[in-house]
Amino acid sequence: MSTTASPVALGTRQQIAAASRVVVKVGSSSLTSLNGGLDHSRLDRLVNALAARRSAGSQVVLVSSGAIAAGLAPLGLRRRPRDLATQQAAASVGQVQLAHAYAASFARHTVTIGQVLLTADDVIRRAHYRNAQRTLGRLLALGTLPVINENDAVATDEIRVGDNDRLAALVAHLVGADALVLLSDVDGLYDGDPRTPGATLLAQVDDLAALEAVDVDTPGASGLGRGGMATKIDAARMAASAGIPVLLAAADDAASALDNTAAGPTVGTAFRGEGQRLSARRFWLRHAADVRGRLDLDEGAVAAVLNRRRSLLAAGVHGVSGEFVAGDVVDLVGPYGVVVARGVVAFDASELPALIGRRTRDLPPEFRRELVHADDLVPLRG
Repeated sequence: MSTTASPVALGTRQQIAAASRVVVKVGSSSLTSLNGGLDHSRLDRLVNALAARRSAGSQVVLVSSGAIAAGLAPLGLRRRPRDLATQQAAASVGQVQLAHAYAASFARHTVTIGQVLLTADDVIRRAHYRNAQRTLGRLLALGTLPVINENDAVATDEIRVGDNDRLAALVAHLVGADALVLLSDVDGLYDGDPRTPGATLLAQVDDLAALEAVDVDTPGASGLGRGGMATKIDAARMAASAGIPVLLAAADDAASALDNTAAGPTVGTAFRGEGQRLSARRFWLRHAADVRGRLDLDEGAVAAVLNRRRSLLAAGVHGVSGEFVAGDVVDLVGPYGVVVARGVVAFDASELPALIGRRTRDLPPEFRRELVHADDLVPLRG
């Protein structure tokens, strides 16, 4: 990490400026207040920045929090409710408020929006993932600006994506974005608690592994949203590790963050996209799949999976746990309890105890196939 304008830093910001398709996420606290519901002036400034980037030739996808917060004032609630039923009621009312506000604000720029509400099933289940991908692609092809939010009116803790930062990273890969911009009430990532003297804004993150040394366990500035700095870093890591450059900046600096001039945005923290782009299937396996169980591998199987990118055979597995069926996703765990890969298993859990540890040629003919095929497997380490 560095705080100087190195060639790598300039390149990352130039990539963000030149992105032909950009996903932008904005948090609840950037659009609302505890007492006043939606802050329309702040929403209009955000829309102005998004419309300007769109007018410059980029396709824009907006992931917007704010439904629950927008429903507080109409329902006479003074603070974000803690119980799930009231949260869902507030989201139901607030989503209408939010969508109407966006539609009216974008109409000033003759931009049509399309609302897309997602649940965890839409990114966890493969068929739903592909359907969401097709829908968003078609909206963009028709010249519409998609506005996405998690469907808080029906989502429960058990089926929730978790936060819109993570959802934005998933959407960025889903639509093949060239950049992800995370806008919130903070102006970037600091090397410590930004409220303490001496904390320094990190203008550039080149090495995602170095983020482990940064203390991001600090409370948010408001009680309106679920996400904090930790979720933003997780989202940035998720996208950047798949080759998507990321900018974390303040929503009040949206116009600068979305600047598409040659030098790129000068605000916030830029995260270099350091990994290769994964196929939609492999990205889904790594970040979105609902894991149903685990297979315990010996060292030889770990080496085959990680180093030689081979399929997993029964001989390399010595333990099975979980309740799953063929086609479910399982974690592949090495000798020291570390998850080394993830993949789609070809057998039911009930079938595996009789197969594991045996050579393929010693198995009954109907079972002589890979437990996890290489095409259905994504390494998480190595």
